[in-house]
Amino acid sequence: MIRNYIKIALRNLWRHRGFSFINITGLSIGITACFFIFMYVVFELSYDKFHTKADRIYRLVTDIKTPSETINTSITSWAFAPNIKADLPEVEAYVRTSGGSFLVRRGDVKFQEENSMFADSTFFKVFDFKLVKGDPKTALNAPATIVFTESTAKKYFGTADPIGKTVLVTGDAIPATVTGVMKDFPGNSQIKADMLISMTSLTQKFNKGIDGQWGNFGATTYLLLKPGTSQKAFEAKMPAFLQNRDGDGMKKSQMFYTLTLEPLKSTYLYSKRGGQEVGSISNVYIFSIVAIFILLIACINFVNLTTARSVERAKEVGIRKVVGAEKSQLAGQFIGESVVLCIIAFLLTLGIAALLLPMFNQLAGKTISTSIFSNWYYILILFLTSLCIGLLAGLYPALVLSSFKPVMVLKGRFSGSKKGGVLRKTLVIAQFSISIALIIGTIVVYNQMSFMQNRDLGFNKEQMVVINTNGDPAKDALKTAISSIPGVVSTASASSIPGGGNNGAYSQIENKKGDLQIANLDLYFVDYDYVNQFKIKMVAGRAFSREFGTDTAQAMLINEAAVKLFGYSSPKDAIGRRFKQWGREGKIVGVMKDFHFCSLQEVIKPLTMRIELHSLDLITVKVSPQNLNATLAQIEGKWKQLIPNRPYTYYFLDEFFDRQYRAEQRFGKLFFNFAILAIFISCLGLLGLASYSTLQRTREIGIRKVLGASVPGIVNLLSLDFLKLILISCVIAMPVGWYFMHQWLKDFAYRIDIQWWVFMLAGILAILVAVATISFQAIKAALSNPVKSLRSE
Repeated sequence: MIRNYIKIALRNLWRHRGFSFINITGLSIGITACFFIFMYVVFELSYDKFHTKADRIYRLVTDIKTPSETINTSITSWAFAPNIKADLPEVEAYVRTSGGSFLVRRGDVKFQEENSMFADSTFFKVFDFKLVKGDPKTALNAPATIVFTESTAKKYFGTADPIGKTVLVTGDAIPATVTGVMKDFPGNSQIKADMLISMTSLTQKFNKGIDGQWGNFGATTYLLLKPGTSQKAFEAKMPAFLQNRDGDGMKKSQMFYTLTLEPLKSTYLYSKRGGQEVGSISNVYIFSIVAIFILLIACINFVNLTTARSVERAKEVGIRKVVGAEKSQLAGQFIGESVVLCIIAFLLTLGIAALLLPMFNQLAGKTISTSIFSNWYYILILFLTSLCIGLLAGLYPALVLSSFKPVMVLKGRFSGSKKGGVLRKTLVIAQFSISIALIIGTIVVYNQMSFMQNRDLGFNKEQMVVINTNGDPAKDALKTAISSIPGVVSTASASSIPGGGNNGAYSQIENKKGDLQIANLDLYFVDYDYVNQFKIKMVAGRAFSREFGTDTAQAMLINEAAVKLFGYSSPKDAIGRRFKQWGREGKIVGVMKDFHFCSLQEVIKPLTMRIELHSLDLITVKVSPQNLNATLAQIEGKWKQLIPNRPYTYYFLDEFFDRQYRAEQRFGKLFFNFAILAIFISCLGLLGLASYSTLQRTREIGIRKVLGASVPGIVNLLSLDFLKLILISCVIAMPVGWYFMHQWLKDFAYRIDIQWWVFMLAGILAILVAVATISFQAIKAALSNPVKSLRSE
């Protein structure tokens, strides 16, 4: 019996090849899109969960309260972790990490390792990162020891065993011993680096005594708590710990700390403190909903396209019933055909998914999977999904087709039920409501991305080349040499650039009352040319100038946000006010207009600038667009002449600044592509319903043509009912689309307003797509010969 069902199913599919192609294509595209979203969501949810002790690992984070503000940060003081371990028995181990950039050399091989990390010796005890060579218990114990990842080790040693060998680190060529080689960090790990350097290198060589500096923040700290320890109970001990250890220090500095724990497994998606690589649980929810919608649309299509053929198969059902077929047998036949069709769609989905996976990885910006066949459960889930769609989506058409009354069908009086018509129209409304909501979302996402990339940032970033000298002694000579190149418009030096990191400095600035108010402020070290080169506007006072010899030690610039923080109603009122910051004292000489030195997702924070000529590692070069390649080549030549021991690298500031929006850009591209797929599948469903309606009204169309109806008139007649459905979809989709995109925009400090024309455009696009889809079938019916449709009468 099953064999017979399969043979008849394949025969019917082949006989109606056009219908089968549309149905299989819609299912395959829907299942493929849903499958990719499933892999993406599973990957995002898997971050940091591969550690066997993940349930007991927490990130220690700090809230710093000053008289001016409360700062929520993901980093801690260097002194916190060792003292917590000593005072609180619930801590089994701790790990501090801190990123850095190091010049590493071995013979003629040299690289600036931008993605380096200091790590405590307990790193491999707390985390499940695997060493392939070396002893995890001792690899990071001693100062000047390094653990390379496999890919980094190959750069310096090829296939040779690097254990025990020496490389030279930093510009001072400090010898460091390779004590381990580890597997490359997995893609679903927040913690990533190309090489690990022992924390004792920092605490005993580069920055001695840092372990005892309670006010020096820079470590990302993880605590491994003993089994059975309550997070809340442990956090409750933090205030007493801080008071006992640094109560006097906090009171003196007026900086009061609050320590809390973030579970490692939830940090990536839920933490709002940033720090390392971060994801978005909102995006996970959005893509999950989109996946459900696409799968729902594919199932609706299947029902609509199958019931559209119910008229053609009515006589077949009638004859089968007359010769003795049971309703259950007919239902089994049609469900069997549905399952066969879905299995074919499953096989096609495997091919499409395998072909498009590299493109999807590129679109997602990460390697979600190297192959769809790398995890057998992916294939099993895909097969079960296809099978369930075949059973569930085929159930309604099977029940409808098997319930036809043979007497009515064979007399030629069959017509679809009223309930069936209402259901099909409801399904089309659901489809296009989803599609229109996705169109609204796509337009809003695109406009927000365009807004962020085109907004006036308050500084000039065009044609700006950034070179990191990493503190090389020849940096000043290099800047002077670059300035003489004909294609160079200007040069400046600084410790930071917009979009990059910067110092957070304990500061005291005179407020409106005349008191020195304490605050932790962002700080740029710059030279005399920085403000002018970036075209940062001054709203009060002056910029730094070589005409004032005291500027190097006694002058500060602040921005408008800092003016408001210290209570001044006008920028002019802040000029001449006193400041103390990191051992320097002086007066404010100028107020800068607020500019976006961080992402537009963040509110512009108070910023200070000081001249500190020995701390300027970055050279910014404004270049002429003419003969750009020749200018860049000459800059590289100057580098090789003056700093031959370091590899030469550079980047353009505009590209660097826009990297902050990569996650949003990837989200936008993924959202756009899945929205297009949903709309396409919806159009297939609309085509099915138009086909069904046309078949139902074949004789009516023939009579109208005989009586003189025009082709445009018939097209309008067939299209009008569907346009009503699309208009109803617009009414449903618009408030839903507004709500979800309004929630999404809340993550941006600077965002667009959702304008009325967004909804108008989404509705017009949906109507145009629907009309184009319907017109294909309507025009075909209107042009058909009425004699053929009336012959049976």
